[in-house]
Amino acid sequence: MMSTLPNPACARMQDLPKEALDQVASYFQALSEPTRLALLNLLRDGERNVGELAQASGFTTANVSRHMALLTTRGLVARDSRGTSVYYRIADAAVYQLCDLVCGNLARQYERSAAERALFTNGTPEAPARARGAARNPHS
Repeated sequence: MMSTLPNPACARMQDLPKEALDQVASYFQALSEPTRLALLNLLRDGERNVGELAQASGFTTANVSRHMALLTTRGLVARDSRGTSVYYRIADAAVYQLCDLVCGNLARQYERSAAERALFTNGTPEAPARARGAARNPHS
């Protein structure tokens, strides 16, 4: 049986020094802005220039340019100059896997909290009111 050796290019967060953790935090910080997430979603279908991104997103070209510069700096998107236009594309499609992983986690959290709320309401909106009334008047 062949053993699988860890890929040295794939560092694990638990093994990283503080300086590397700072870079990881910077990467996540770039993903913490809804506008940037929307722009990344627009790049799923292929490269676009700032004007196309602005038109598709409804954001101003100045706003899109600012966000794309940050995403480029963080290595999430790559840019290619063609004449007077700059085209942006995803630098590593793994960012979508990461975002989908987070979305799945949030969906599971919402499902659990809805199930927990249902325990207290028996699935009916009036159950909490009955419970509160019983708590105020335990002898009724």
